[in-house]
Amino acid sequence: MDIYIRLTADHEHQRDLFERITDTEGDTRARKNLWRQIKVELEAHASAEEQTFYAELMSRPEGSDKARHSVAEHKEAADLIKELDDIDMSSPAWLKKLKHLKDRVEHHVDEEEKEVFPAAKKLISSSRAASLVQDFNQRKPAEKEKAA
Repeated sequence: MDIYIRLTADHEHQRDLFERITDTEGDTRARKNLWRQIKVELEAHASAEEQTFYAELMSRPEGSDKARHSVAEHKEAADLIKELDDIDMSSPAWLKKLKHLKDRVEHHVDEEEKEVFPAAKKLISSSRAASLVQDFNQRKPAEKEKAA
């Protein structure tokens, strides 16, 4: 397994969580639980990804622009999460903001998978891409603890 496969697996999990939460209604236990899972997953993934994959990509001049762009999109998602935390879950405004976050995250992961990963594969050796999985897998649980 390489870092691209590992990150894509997280992306699939994120897509699934968003699909599940959009099927919930109001200020229910199911919605609260899924929201907590989404927040922790997105925050832990972004932090671990920045510390491993994007740190590696940023260390190469040809990869720094794409890395910076992706990190900026992580910040945008974090800001939307904070906004959602301040809105009543049973409000139509919450669901509208959630759908905006979902759209932004889907845009980000699609861009990573279709543009960033192919560019990174030209800059990061396959052996380094494989070792980044171990780095990512060590960082993510620690980031999950911080986010929880």
